[in-house]
Amino acid sequence: MAKVLIVDDEGSIRRTLRDILEFEKYEVEEAADGKECLFKLSKNQYDIILLDIKMPKMDGMEVLDRLQILAPDTPVIMISGHANIDTAVDAVKRGAFDFISKPPDLNRLLITIRNAMDKSTLITETKTLKKKVAKSKVQPIIGQSSGISQIKRTIEQVAPTDARVLITGPNGTGKELVARWLHEKSSRSDKPIVEVNCAAIPSELIESELFGHEKGSFTSAVKQRIGKFEQANGGTLFLDEIGDMSLSAQAKVLRALQENVITRVGGEKEIPVNVRVVAATNKNLREEINARRFREDLYHRLAVIILQVPSLNERIDDIPELIEHFSEQICKQYGTKTKKFDASAIKTLQTVNWTGNIRELRNVVERLIILGGNTITKNDVEQHVTSLNEVTTI
Repeated sequence: MAKVLIVDDEGSIRRTLRDILEFEKYEVEEAADGKECLFKLSKNQYDIILLDIKMPKMDGMEVLDRLQILAPDTPVIMISGHANIDTAVDAVKRGAFDFISKPPDLNRLLITIRNAMDKSTLITETKTLKKKVAKSKVQPIIGQSSGISQIKRTIEQVAPTDARVLITGPNGTGKELVARWLHEKSSRSDKPIVEVNCAAIPSELIESELFGHEKGSFTSAVKQRIGKFEQANGGTLFLDEIGDMSLSAQAKVLRALQENVITRVGGEKEIPVNVRVVAATNKNLREEINARRFREDLYHRLAVIILQVPSLNERIDDIPELIEHFSEQICKQYGTKTKKFDASAIKTLQTVNWTGNIRELRNVVERLIILGGNTITKNDVEQHVTSLNEVTTI
C-alpha cells in the first residue's frame, strides 16, 4: 500500500484529501506545517508528498528545497489556492513533480498521484539496476600484503559512514580505486560519484567547475552551468590532487563543507548540497600548509580519516597476484589466450624499482604480453623492461 504525506495548515483540506485517498486504498499521514513534515520525514519514508505552498512557520517552497536534499527521489505534488503560472513553473524547476490548484479536481489529483507513483517505481528499479551495473564496473583491489589488507579493512569500517576521507600516497598507487570503493560500499552507492582532477583544471576555471556559473557571469559563460557539487548531490565528490587547488577555491570548498551550501559563480542564491567529500593527494599537505599553499582549516575538514596507500615497492609480495590479474585483463582486451609469467620472470619483476607504481607495472605487463613469448620468462623481462637498463628495440 502506497504511503502519502499531506502537508497543509488547513485541517479541513487535510481531512478532505485523507478521505479521498483512503477511499482509493492509500495509507495517509498528515502534517500541519513544514517543520512537522520534516520531522515526520526523519522518522518515516513516503511514496508521495502533497505539499501546500502557503503555510506559516516555513514556506512550502522552502520545504520543497529541503525535500530535494532529504528525500530527492520522493515525488512532491504542490497544491495552492493562490496559483499562477510563474509559481507553478518555479515549483517544477525546483523539483516538484506537478502543481495543482485548490480546490483540487478529484480526477486530476488521482491521475497525478498515479503518475507520480509510476515515476517513483521507475526510479527504484533504475537505482537497483544502476547499483548492479556499477558494482560490475569497479575494479577489485588486488593484493594480500599487510598494507593493502589494512586499506581494505579501513574501507569496510569507514565506507558506511559519511566521514570525509583524505587518501594520500604516490602517483599510480590506486588512490582513485580506493575512493571508488569507499563510494561503492557506502549508503550513497546508488547516487553518482563525481570526480574532479584539481591538477588538470586551470586555477581560473576551478571555481566554475566545482560550483557552476550563471549565464553572463563572465565572457564565455553563454549559458548556466551546473557544477560538480550539484552533480554529486546525494552521492560522493572525489577531489583528486586536492593539493593543487588554488587558495581561492579552497576557501569556497571550506564554506561548502561547513554549511552544506554553494553559490554559483556570478550568482547570489545559496544552493543546498548533500555530498560526501573524498579527497586525494600525492603531496605532503603539512608541508604545503607550512608553505602557505594549503589552508590548515580545510585540511582538518578533509582529514577526518586518513588513508595512506602504500607504494608498489612497499608491497612487492602482491606483484605475482597483480601480474596475473593484469595478464588476464589485457589478454581479454586483445582477444588472445592469457599468457603466463614463469617464476623467474616474476622474481625479476620483484627487483624492479617501481617509481610509477601500479600504473607502471600494468604498462610493463602489457609490453611483455605484446613482445614476449607464449610464456613470459626472465629473458623477456631483461630484454624489454627499461627499468633494468635495457632499451626495447623492435
